[in-house]
Amino acid sequence: MPTLASLADELASGRTRSLTLVREALERIEAPDGEGRLAFVKVHREAALAAAEAMDRLRAAGLSPSPFAGIPISVKDLFDLAGEPTPAGSVVLADAAPAERDAPAIARLRRAGLIVMGRTNMSEFAFSGVGLNPHHGTPASPYDRASRRIPGGSSSGAAVSVADGMAAAGIGSDTGGSCRIPAALCGITGYKPTAASVPLDGAFPLSQSLDSIGPLARSVACCRALHEVMSGAELPKVMASLSGLRIAVPQTVALDGLDATVAADFARALTTLSKAGAQIVEQPFARFGEVAQINAKGGFAAAESYAHHRVLIAAKGEGYDPRVRLRILRGANQDCADYIELLRVRAAFVAALREEVSAFDVLALPTVPTIAPTIAECDADDEAFTRLNLLMLRNPTLINIMDGCAISLPMHRKGEAPTGLMLARAGGDDAALLAIAAAAEMALAG
Repeated sequence: MPTLASLADELASGRTRSLTLVREALERIEAPDGEGRLAFVKVHREAALAAAEAMDRLRAAGLSPSPFAGIPISVKDLFDLAGEPTPAGSVVLADAAPAERDAPAIARLRRAGLIVMGRTNMSEFAFSGVGLNPHHGTPASPYDRASRRIPGGSSSGAAVSVADGMAAAGIGSDTGGSCRIPAALCGITGYKPTAASVPLDGAFPLSQSLDSIGPLARSVACCRALHEVMSGAELPKVMASLSGLRIAVPQTVALDGLDATVAADFARALTTLSKAGAQIVEQPFARFGEVAQINAKGGFAAAESYAHHRVLIAAKGEGYDPRVRLRILRGANQDCADYIELLRVRAAFVAALREEVSAFDVLALPTVPTIAPTIAECDADDEAFTRLNLLMLRNPTLINIMDGCAISLPMHRKGEAPTGLMLARAGGDDAALLAIAAAAEMALAG
Protein backbone atom coordinates (compact mmCIF):
# COMPACT_ATOMS: atom_id res chain seq x y z
CA MET A 1 0.00 0.00 0.00
CA PRO A 2 1.40 3.44 -0.88
CA THR A 3 2.09 6.11 1.73
CA LEU A 4 -0.41 8.83 2.60
CA ALA A 5 1.71 11.40 0.74
CA SER A 6 1.80 9.35 -2.46
CA LEU A 7 -1.94 8.71 -2.29
CA ALA A 8 -2.56 12.42 -1.71
CA ASP A 9 -0.47 13.20 -4.82
CA GLU A 10 -2.43 10.68 -6.90
CA LEU A 11 -5.74 12.13 -5.74
CA ALA A 12 -4.61 15.73 -6.31
CA SER A 13 -3.38 14.94 -9.83
CA GLY A 14 -6.51 13.01 -10.77
CA ARG A 15 -4.59 9.79 -11.41
CA THR A 16 -6.94 8.07 -8.98
CA ARG A 17 -10.16 8.77 -7.14
CA SER A 18 -11.23 8.16 -3.58
CA LEU A 19 -13.95 5.81 -4.81
CA THR A 20 -11.28 3.68 -6.46
CA LEU A 21 -9.19 3.54 -3.28
CA VAL A 22 -12.18 2.57 -1.16
CA ARG A 23 -13.34 -0.09 -3.60
CA GLU A 24 -9.84 -1.60 -3.68
CA ALA A 25 -9.74 -1.63 0.11
CA LEU A 26 -13.16 -3.32 0.26
CA GLU A 27 -12.04 -5.97 -2.22
CA ARG A 28 -9.16 -6.86 0.08
CA ILE A 29 -11.34 -6.80 3.19
CA GLU A 30 -13.98 -9.02 1.57
CA ALA A 31 -11.61 -11.42 -0.22
CA PRO A 32 -12.77 -14.93 0.76
CA ASP A 33 -9.21 -16.17 1.21
CA GLY A 34 -7.98 -13.05 3.06
CA GLU A 35 -7.77 -11.90 6.65
CA GLY A 36 -10.50 -9.28 6.41
CA ARG A 37 -13.11 -11.29 8.30
CA LEU A 38 -10.68 -11.52 11.22
CA ALA A 39 -9.04 -8.10 10.95
CA PHE A 40 -12.38 -6.26 11.04
CA VAL A 41 -15.25 -6.78 13.47
CA LYS A 42 -17.47 -4.40 11.48
CA VAL A 43 -17.10 -3.03 7.95
CA HIS A 44 -18.72 0.31 7.02
CA ARG A 45 -19.15 -0.64 3.40
CA GLU A 46 -21.97 1.64 2.29
CA ALA A 47 -20.89 4.57 4.43
CA ALA A 48 -17.33 4.36 3.10
CA LEU A 49 -18.50 4.27 -0.51
CA ALA A 50 -20.81 7.24 0.06
CA ALA A 51 -18.03 9.19 1.76
CA ALA A 52 -15.66 8.42 -1.11
CA GLU A 53 -18.12 9.76 -3.67
CA ALA A 54 -18.58 12.90 -1.58
CA MET A 55 -14.83 13.47 -1.28
CA ASP A 56 -14.38 13.05 -5.03
CA ARG A 57 -17.02 15.70 -5.65
CA LEU A 58 -15.46 18.08 -3.12
CA ARG A 59 -12.01 17.65 -4.66
CA ALA A 60 -13.38 18.25 -8.15
CA ALA A 61 -14.94 21.48 -6.89
CA GLY A 62 -11.67 22.59 -5.25
CA LEU A 63 -13.16 22.16 -1.77
CA SER A 64 -11.19 19.18 -0.46
CA PRO A 65 -10.88 19.55 3.34
CA SER A 66 -7.26 18.34 3.36
CA PRO A 67 -4.71 16.69 1.06
CA PHE A 68 -5.60 13.35 2.69
CA ALA A 69 -9.33 13.61 2.06
CA GLY A 70 -10.72 10.42 0.57
CA ILE A 71 -7.98 8.09 1.86
CA PRO A 72 -9.27 4.94 3.62
CA ILE A 73 -8.27 4.23 7.22
CA SER A 74 -9.31 1.69 9.85
CA VAL A 75 -10.30 2.38 13.45
CA LYS A 76 -9.71 0.13 16.45
CA ASP A 77 -12.87 -1.23 18.07
CA LEU A 78 -12.35 0.77 21.28
CA PHE A 79 -13.13 4.18 19.73
CA ASP A 80 -16.57 5.74 19.87
CA LEU A 81 -18.16 6.09 16.44
CA ALA A 82 -21.46 7.94 16.41
CA GLY A 83 -24.50 5.67 16.28
CA GLU A 84 -22.68 2.47 17.28
CA PRO A 85 -21.87 0.76 20.58
CA THR A 86 -18.19 0.57 21.49
CA PRO A 87 -17.54 -3.11 22.31
CA ALA A 88 -13.73 -2.82 22.69
CA GLY A 89 -13.20 -6.32 21.36
CA SER A 90 -15.69 -7.86 23.80
CA VAL A 91 -19.12 -9.44 23.59
CA VAL A 92 -20.32 -8.18 26.97
CA LEU A 93 -20.75 -4.66 25.56
CA ALA A 94 -22.40 -5.66 22.30
CA ASP A 95 -25.73 -4.33 23.60
CA ALA A 96 -24.29 -1.11 25.02
CA ALA A 97 -25.94 2.18 24.14
CA PRO A 98 -24.64 3.64 20.87
CA ALA A 99 -22.14 6.47 21.07
CA GLU A 100 -23.67 9.91 20.62
CA ARG A 101 -20.61 11.27 18.84
CA ASP A 102 -17.25 10.22 17.44
CA ALA A 103 -14.24 10.20 19.73
CA PRO A 104 -12.47 13.57 19.23
CA ALA A 105 -9.42 11.95 17.62
CA ILE A 106 -11.64 10.19 15.06
CA ALA A 107 -13.81 13.25 14.53
CA ARG A 108 -10.70 15.23 13.60
CA LEU A 109 -9.69 12.58 11.07
CA ARG A 110 -13.15 12.63 9.53
CA ARG A 111 -13.09 16.43 9.33
CA ALA A 112 -9.85 16.10 7.37
CA GLY A 113 -11.75 13.85 4.96
CA LEU A 114 -10.19 10.50 5.84
CA ILE A 115 -12.65 7.64 5.35
CA VAL A 116 -13.31 5.08 8.08
CA MET A 117 -13.54 1.60 6.53
CA GLY A 118 -14.71 -0.01 9.75
CA ARG A 119 -13.83 -1.19 13.24
CA THR A 120 -10.77 -3.44 13.63
CA ASN A 121 -10.31 -6.46 15.85
CA MET A 122 -8.28 -6.20 19.05
CA SER A 123 -7.38 -7.98 22.25
CA GLU A 124 -10.46 -7.76 24.47
CA PHE A 125 -10.45 -4.43 26.33
CA ALA A 126 -6.91 -3.85 24.93
CA PHE A 127 -5.46 -6.04 27.68
CA SER A 128 -2.88 -8.16 25.82
CA GLY A 129 0.26 -7.73 23.76
CA VAL A 130 -0.18 -10.86 21.63
CA GLY A 131 -3.50 -9.95 19.99
CA LEU A 132 -5.59 -13.07 20.59
CA ASN A 133 -9.36 -12.64 20.65
CA PRO A 134 -11.47 -15.71 21.52
CA HIS A 135 -14.73 -13.99 20.52
CA HIS A 136 -13.89 -12.81 17.00
CA GLY A 137 -10.86 -14.94 16.13
CA THR A 138 -7.33 -13.68 15.58
CA PRO A 139 -5.94 -12.32 12.30
CA ALA A 140 -2.49 -13.60 11.40
CA SER A 141 0.65 -11.61 10.80
CA PRO A 142 1.37 -11.28 7.06
CA TYR A 143 4.61 -13.22 7.53
CA ASP A 144 4.49 -17.01 7.08
CA ARG A 145 0.69 -17.06 6.89
CA ALA A 146 0.63 -20.84 6.62
CA SER A 147 1.95 -21.03 10.19
CA ARG A 148 -0.60 -18.46 11.47
CA ARG A 149 1.63 -16.23 13.57
CA ILE A 150 0.31 -13.67 16.07
CA PRO A 151 -0.26 -10.15 14.79
CA GLY A 152 0.67 -8.56 18.11
CA GLY A 153 -1.72 -6.67 20.33
CA SER A 154 -3.71 -5.08 21.32
CA SER A 155 -4.20 -3.23 17.98
CA SER A 156 -4.09 -6.51 16.07
CA GLY A 157 -6.63 -5.83 13.34
CA ALA A 158 -5.28 -2.32 12.81
CA ALA A 159 -1.84 -3.66 11.91
CA VAL A 160 -3.15 -6.42 9.65
CA SER A 161 -5.50 -3.99 7.88
CA VAL A 162 -2.50 -1.83 6.93
CA ALA A 163 -0.15 -4.69 6.10
CA ASP A 164 -2.76 -6.27 3.79
CA GLY A 165 -3.77 -3.02 2.10
CA MET A 166 -7.29 -2.94 3.58
CA ALA A 167 -6.56 0.59 4.75
CA ALA A 168 -3.78 3.10 4.19
CA ALA A 169 -3.40 3.51 7.96
CA GLY A 170 -4.93 2.21 11.16
CA ILE A 171 -5.77 4.10 14.34
CA GLY A 172 -4.87 2.26 17.53
CA SER A 173 -4.13 2.80 21.18
CA ASP A 174 -0.97 2.14 23.17
CA THR A 175 -0.88 1.46 26.92
CA GLY A 176 2.10 -0.88 27.02
CA GLY A 177 3.01 -1.23 23.35
CA SER A 178 -0.29 -1.80 21.56
CA CYS A 179 0.66 0.29 18.50
CA ARG A 180 4.34 -0.68 18.38
CA ILE A 181 4.11 -4.44 19.01
CA PRO A 182 1.71 -5.21 16.13
CA ALA A 183 3.61 -2.81 13.88
CA ALA A 184 6.84 -4.69 14.58
CA LEU A 185 5.30 -8.13 14.04
CA CYS A 186 3.45 -7.09 10.88
CA GLY A 187 6.32 -5.19 9.24
CA ILE A 188 4.93 -1.65 9.37
CA THR A 189 5.48 1.53 11.41
CA GLY A 190 3.69 2.20 14.70
CA TYR A 191 3.79 5.38 16.77
CA LYS A 192 3.13 5.93 20.47
CA PRO A 193 2.97 9.69 21.05
CA THR A 194 3.33 11.54 24.32
CA ALA A 195 0.22 10.38 26.14
CA ALA A 196 -1.25 13.82 26.79
CA SER A 197 -0.95 14.97 23.18
CA VAL A 198 -4.11 13.28 21.79
CA PRO A 199 -7.41 13.44 23.71
CA LEU A 200 -8.49 10.13 25.21
CA ASP A 201 -12.18 11.07 25.32
CA GLY A 202 -14.28 8.50 23.52
CA ALA A 203 -11.62 5.79 23.69
CA PHE A 204 -12.53 2.87 25.95
CA PRO A 205 -9.98 3.08 28.79
CA LEU A 206 -7.52 0.46 29.95
CA SER A 207 -5.30 2.65 32.14
CA GLN A 208 -5.83 6.39 32.22
CA SER A 209 -2.30 6.78 33.57
CA LEU A 210 -0.71 5.02 30.58
CA ASP A 211 -3.15 5.10 27.65
CA SER A 212 -2.22 6.95 24.47
CA ILE A 213 -3.67 7.09 20.95
CA GLY A 214 -1.47 6.55 17.93
CA PRO A 215 -1.34 5.50 14.28
CA LEU A 216 -0.04 2.41 12.49
CA ALA A 217 1.01 3.14 8.93
CA ARG A 218 3.53 2.71 6.13
CA SER A 219 6.06 5.35 7.09
CA VAL A 220 7.21 7.84 9.70
CA ALA A 221 5.74 10.67 7.62
CA CYS A 222 2.35 8.91 7.59
CA CYS A 223 2.42 8.58 11.37
CA ARG A 224 3.42 12.21 11.79
CA ALA A 225 0.61 13.43 9.52
CA LEU A 226 -2.03 11.40 11.33
CA HIS A 227 -0.72 12.42 14.73
CA GLU A 228 -0.92 16.08 13.80
CA VAL A 229 -4.54 15.67 12.74
CA MET A 230 -5.53 13.72 15.87
CA SER A 231 -3.67 16.03 18.25
CA GLY A 232 -5.05 19.12 16.56
CA ALA A 233 -1.60 20.71 16.47
CA GLU A 234 1.10 20.89 13.83
CA LEU A 235 4.46 19.77 15.20
CA PRO A 236 7.43 22.12 14.90
CA LYS A 237 9.56 21.46 11.84
CA VAL A 238 12.74 19.89 13.17
CA MET A 239 15.63 18.83 10.98
CA ALA A 240 17.62 15.81 12.07
CA SER A 241 20.79 14.26 10.74
CA LEU A 242 22.29 10.97 11.81
CA SER A 243 25.74 12.54 11.67
CA GLY A 244 26.87 13.05 15.25
CA LEU A 245 23.62 11.75 16.70
CA ARG A 246 24.07 10.12 20.11
CA ILE A 247 22.03 6.92 20.26
CA ALA A 248 21.82 5.18 23.65
CA VAL A 249 21.25 1.43 23.71
CA PRO A 250 19.90 0.38 27.14
CA GLN A 251 21.74 -2.61 28.57
CA THR A 252 19.28 -3.41 31.36
CA VAL A 253 16.26 -5.60 30.48
CA ALA A 254 15.89 -4.39 26.87
CA LEU A 255 18.39 -6.83 25.31
CA ASP A 256 17.57 -9.86 27.47
CA GLY A 257 16.60 -13.05 25.66
CA LEU A 258 16.71 -11.79 22.08
CA ASP A 259 16.20 -14.55 19.55
CA ALA A 260 18.80 -14.96 16.80
CA THR A 261 16.74 -13.11 14.17
CA VAL A 262 15.99 -10.05 16.30
CA ALA A 263 19.57 -9.92 17.61
CA ALA A 264 20.99 -10.01 14.07
CA ASP A 265 18.53 -7.44 12.73
CA PHE A 266 19.15 -5.10 15.66
CA ALA A 267 22.93 -5.36 15.27
CA ARG A 268 22.64 -4.68 11.54
CA ALA A 269 20.37 -1.68 12.16
CA LEU A 270 22.81 -0.18 14.66
CA THR A 271 25.69 -0.75 12.23
CA THR A 272 23.74 1.02 9.48
CA LEU A 273 23.03 4.00 11.73
CA SER A 274 26.64 4.09 12.85
CA LYS A 275 27.90 4.10 9.25
CA ALA A 276 25.59 7.04 8.62
CA GLY A 277 27.43 8.97 11.33
CA ALA A 278 25.54 8.17 14.53
CA GLN A 279 27.41 7.43 17.73
CA ILE A 280 26.15 4.26 19.43
CA VAL A 281 26.52 4.36 23.21
CA GLU A 282 25.85 1.33 25.41
CA GLN A 283 24.27 2.74 28.55
CA PRO A 284 23.11 0.81 31.64
CA PHE A 285 19.78 2.54 32.32
CA ALA A 286 19.68 0.45 35.47
CA ARG A 287 16.29 1.86 36.49
CA PHE A 288 14.66 -0.18 33.73
CA GLY A 289 15.25 -3.09 36.09
CA GLU A 290 12.70 -1.56 38.49
CA VAL A 291 9.74 -1.85 36.11
CA ALA A 292 8.97 -5.48 36.92
CA GLN A 293 8.73 -4.60 40.60
CA ILE A 294 6.60 -1.53 39.86
CA ASN A 295 4.15 -3.84 38.07
CA ALA A 296 4.43 -6.71 40.54
CA LYS A 297 0.80 -6.39 41.68
CA GLY A 298 -0.49 -5.68 38.19
CA GLY A 299 0.54 -2.03 38.05
CA PHE A 300 -1.66 0.75 36.74
CA ALA A 301 -3.37 -1.41 34.12
CA ALA A 302 -4.81 -3.83 36.70
CA ALA A 303 -5.74 -1.16 39.26
CA GLU A 304 -7.36 1.25 36.84
CA SER A 305 -9.07 -1.35 34.66
CA TYR A 306 -10.55 -2.99 37.76
CA ALA A 307 -11.99 0.34 38.86
CA HIS A 308 -13.63 0.64 35.44
CA HIS A 309 -14.79 -2.97 35.08
CA ARG A 310 -15.72 -4.12 38.59
CA VAL A 311 -19.48 -3.56 38.20
CA LEU A 312 -19.61 -5.03 34.69
CA ILE A 313 -17.44 -7.98 35.61
CA ALA A 314 -19.71 -8.78 38.57
CA ALA A 315 -22.72 -8.80 36.24
CA LYS A 316 -21.25 -10.36 33.09
CA GLY A 317 -17.90 -11.82 34.10
CA GLU A 318 -18.57 -15.16 32.42
CA GLY A 319 -18.68 -13.40 29.06
CA TYR A 320 -15.12 -12.04 29.38
CA ASP A 321 -12.04 -13.63 27.87
CA PRO A 322 -10.91 -15.61 30.97
CA ARG A 323 -7.30 -14.45 30.55
CA VAL A 324 -8.34 -10.81 30.37
CA ARG A 325 -10.72 -11.21 33.31
CA LEU A 326 -7.91 -12.68 35.40
CA ARG A 327 -5.62 -9.75 34.64
CA ILE A 328 -8.32 -7.22 35.47
CA LEU A 329 -9.12 -8.95 38.78
CA ARG A 330 -5.53 -8.51 39.90
CA GLY A 331 -6.58 -4.94 40.55
CA ALA A 332 -8.82 -6.14 43.38
CA ASN A 333 -5.64 -7.06 45.28
CA GLN A 334 -4.38 -3.47 45.32
CA ASP A 335 -5.64 -1.17 48.06
CA CYS A 336 -5.58 2.63 48.23
CA ALA A 337 -2.14 2.63 49.81
CA ASP A 338 -0.78 0.44 47.01
CA TYR A 339 -2.16 2.78 44.37
CA ILE A 340 -0.87 5.93 46.05
CA GLU A 341 2.56 4.31 46.36
CA LEU A 342 2.38 3.33 42.69
CA LEU A 343 1.77 6.97 41.77
CA ARG A 344 4.71 8.09 43.89
CA VAL A 345 7.11 5.48 42.54
CA ARG A 346 6.16 6.20 38.95
CA ALA A 347 6.62 9.96 39.38
CA ALA A 348 10.14 9.34 40.70
CA PHE A 349 10.82 6.92 37.84
CA VAL A 350 9.66 9.43 35.22
CA ALA A 351 11.81 12.21 36.70
CA ALA A 352 14.92 10.04 36.90
CA LEU A 353 14.53 8.63 33.38
CA ARG A 354 13.83 12.05 31.88
CA GLU A 355 17.18 13.26 33.21
CA GLU A 356 19.08 10.15 32.10
CA VAL A 357 17.47 9.96 28.65
CA SER A 358 18.03 13.67 28.00
CA ALA A 359 21.78 13.10 27.91
CA PHE A 360 21.27 11.41 24.52
CA ASP A 361 19.45 12.23 21.31
CA VAL A 362 17.42 9.03 21.27
CA LEU A 363 17.14 5.55 22.78
CA ALA A 364 17.27 2.51 20.50
CA LEU A 365 16.12 -0.98 21.45
CA PRO A 366 14.32 -3.90 19.82
CA THR A 367 10.56 -3.35 19.90
CA VAL A 368 10.01 -7.00 20.84
CA PRO A 369 12.71 -9.60 21.58
CA THR A 370 11.49 -12.37 19.26
CA ILE A 371 9.81 -12.83 15.91
CA ALA A 372 6.07 -13.53 16.10
CA PRO A 373 5.30 -16.89 17.70
CA THR A 374 2.40 -18.88 16.30
CA ILE A 375 -1.15 -18.28 17.45
CA ALA A 376 -1.32 -21.94 18.47
CA GLU A 377 1.78 -21.60 20.63
CA CYS A 378 0.35 -18.56 22.44
CA ASP A 379 -3.04 -20.17 22.88
CA ALA A 380 -1.73 -23.55 24.00
CA ASP A 381 -2.23 -22.95 27.72
CA ASP A 382 -2.35 -20.13 30.24
CA GLU A 383 1.32 -20.49 31.15
CA ALA A 384 2.44 -20.10 27.52
CA PHE A 385 0.09 -17.16 27.01
CA THR A 386 1.34 -15.36 30.11
CA ARG A 387 5.00 -15.92 29.26
CA LEU A 388 4.69 -14.75 25.66
CA ASN A 389 2.39 -11.85 26.52
CA LEU A 390 4.87 -10.49 29.06
CA LEU A 391 7.68 -10.98 26.54
CA MET A 392 5.89 -8.96 23.85
CA LEU A 393 5.02 -6.15 26.27
CA ARG A 394 8.37 -5.95 28.04
CA ASN A 395 10.33 -3.38 26.03
CA PRO A 396 7.46 -1.10 24.96
CA THR A 397 6.23 -0.94 28.57
CA LEU A 398 9.53 0.63 29.62
CA ILE A 399 8.64 3.71 27.56
CA ASN A 400 5.02 3.96 28.74
CA ILE A 401 6.11 3.81 32.38
CA MET A 402 8.62 6.64 31.78
CA ASP A 403 5.86 8.67 30.04
CA GLY A 404 7.91 8.83 26.84
CA CYS A 405 7.15 8.85 23.15
CA ALA A 406 8.34 6.05 20.87
CA ILE A 407 8.10 4.65 17.36
CA SER A 408 8.70 1.19 15.89
CA LEU A 409 10.36 1.01 12.47
CA PRO A 410 10.78 -2.12 10.36
CA MET A 411 14.39 -3.33 10.59
CA HIS A 412 14.16 -6.68 8.81
CA ARG A 413 15.24 -7.57 5.29
CA LYS A 414 12.47 -7.80 2.72
CA GLY A 415 10.86 -11.23 2.72
CA GLU A 416 12.21 -12.19 6.13
CA ALA A 417 10.41 -12.33 9.48
CA PRO A 418 9.31 -8.82 10.51
CA THR A 419 11.24 -7.21 13.37
CA GLY A 420 11.03 -3.72 14.82
CA LEU A 421 13.54 -1.08 15.85
CA MET A 422 12.11 1.10 18.62
CA LEU A 423 13.35 4.67 18.96
CA ALA A 424 12.26 6.68 22.00
CA ARG A 425 12.62 10.00 23.76
CA ALA A 426 11.19 11.63 26.87
CA GLY A 427 7.58 12.78 26.84
CA GLY A 428 6.94 15.99 24.95
CA ASP A 429 9.79 15.39 22.48
CA ASP A 430 7.57 14.09 19.68
CA ALA A 431 8.82 16.50 17.00
CA ALA A 432 12.47 15.64 17.62
CA LEU A 433 11.73 11.91 17.82
CA LEU A 434 9.85 11.87 14.52
CA ALA A 435 12.61 13.84 12.79
CA ILE A 436 15.24 11.36 14.01
CA ALA A 437 12.99 8.43 13.06
CA ALA A 438 12.60 9.79 9.54
CA ALA A 439 16.38 10.02 9.17
CA ALA A 440 16.79 6.49 10.54
CA GLU A 441 14.05 5.18 8.24
CA MET A 442 15.89 6.58 5.23
CA ALA A 443 19.18 5.03 6.29
CA LEU A 444 17.62 1.64 6.95
CA ALA A 445 15.85 1.67 3.60
CA GLY A 446 19.09 2.41 1.79
